[in-house]
Amino acid sequence: MSADRSAELAEIVVGCGWLVDVLGTVRDSGLPDAWVGAGALRDLVWGARYGSGFRPGQVRDVDVAFFDPGDLSRRRDRAATDLLLASCADVPWEATNQAAVHTWYHETFRTEPVAPLTSAVDGIATWPETATSVAVRLAPDRQVEVSAPTGLDDLLDGIWRRNPRRVSVPQSRARLARHDPARRWPGVRIVEP
Repeated sequence: MSADRSAELAEIVVGCGWLVDVLGTVRDSGLPDAWVGAGALRDLVWGARYGSGFRPGQVRDVDVAFFDPGDLSRRRDRAATDLLLASCADVPWEATNQAAVHTWYHETFRTEPVAPLTSAVDGIATWPETATSVAVRLAPDRQVEVSAPTGLDDLLDGIWRRNPRRVSVPQSRARLARHDPARRWPGVRIVEP
C-alpha cells in the first residue's frame, strides 16, 4: 500500500465530519484493536467519486472490527455494539470481534470451518470485496490510520472485485446482485466473480 494512496484516503475521511465523529467514538470506546471499514467507507469514497454523493443517513451499518481473544462469545459483539450505541445512538453500529469469527462463520455462511484470525487486520483482509477490505481508525493525535491488506487501488479507483480469501464465487455473485453497484455508483467498474 503506497503512502500516497493512504494519504488520498485519509484526506477523504478527514473531509467527512460524520465519519471523523464515528472514528472518534470508536477510538474513545476502548475496544481493543478497533477499526471502522467495509461498506461505510466504500459508500463514502464511491458516493463522492462515482455516485451522487455521500449521505450518512443512507449507511446501512458501520462495521467495527475489533480483536478480543479473551471473550469469544457472541455476547461480546452485542456488548461492544451497545457500548458504541450508548455513546452515539444515531449510528447503525455493527461491532464484530474478529478473534471469534472462526466460532460462527461456517454456520452463518454454510461453509467449511475457517481458521482463527490473528488480529483485526487479519479479519479485514477476509472481507468480501477488495474495495471493502479496507478500514481506518483515528489515532490519539487525530491522524487517520489506514489498514488495507488487499491495497487501496480498488477502493479509490472504483473497482468492485471479489476478495478470494474467504468469499466463494456464489456468495460474491449474491452480494453483487444485492448491492447492485452499477446502479448505485454508475462510474464503478465491476469485475465479475
